[in-house]
Amino acid sequence: MADKITRSAINAIPDDPEWSTYRFIIVAAKRARQLQSGARSFLPTTSRKPTVTSMEEVRRGLVKYTDPGNPLAGEEEAVEQL
Repeated sequence: MADKITRSAINAIPDDPEWSTYRFIIVAAKRARQLQSGARSFLPTTSRKPTVTSMEEVRRGLVKYTDPGNPLAGEEEAVEQL
């Protein structure tokens, strides 16, 4: 039974070809730091873990960010201060 690994839908990283897994992780990590520093969550949640909350916010598209690799992007931070 130890061989069976289950992935929770809440904690799964999106498997979308248009969405970079690396970008998802970086944006979620920066948002988690903001939550740890006292920023308010966009979602009502029962979880006290900022990483779980930030992943769900990013997955739902509630966190605005700019891609520094994009030539059209300005010199803003990867995750805008909210």
